[in-house]
Amino acid sequence: MVTLTLDNDEVVECAILTVYEAGGNEYIALLPLDENGDSEEGDVYIYRYKETAPGEPELENIEDDDEYEIAADAFDEWLDLQEFDESDSEE
Repeated sequence: MVTLTLDNDEVVECAILTVYEAGGNEYIALLPLDENGDSEEGDVYIYRYKETAPGEPELENIEDDDEYEIAADAFDEWLDLQEFDESDSEE
């Protein structure tokens, strides 16, 4: 779990979906949860991810549209792979 404070000072609890690499950077995909611990429909937050020291992660906003596109495409590929893996295990 990660607690984020958004630009509007709203505090959001998020589940970590994955940390992954794309385009030479690491990214983290977070699933925002409501007060009941349920996910909000369709929202996923993607941030640039760095560990400044062991166990001390740092999240950075992705300001560049091209970089965001690379990160989002890589997350979509990861998501597709998860869905493929789930369908394999059901057979």
